[in-house]
Amino acid sequence: MSDETPICSAKGCRDAAVWVLAWNNPKIHTPERRKTWLACEEHREHLSQFLGVRGFLKDVVRFEQWEAPEGS
Repeated sequence: MSDETPICSAKGCRDAAVWVLAWNNPKIHTPERRKTWLACEEHREHLSQFLGVRGFLKDVVRFEQWEAPEGS
């Protein structure tokens, strides 16, 4: 893995990111704002559930298909 390889956002994980989890905390972000976490295959479900339970998860997209919205 090169230094440019995006890695999973799960604590302690150093695996390559395969997924982008786009989220938004409506208490502090404007509706169109998207923050992102990256996830490997192993951690995608765990991180999605963490955000989903809080009502923050907006989208899950394969990393190579992700296009950040304007103003993110």
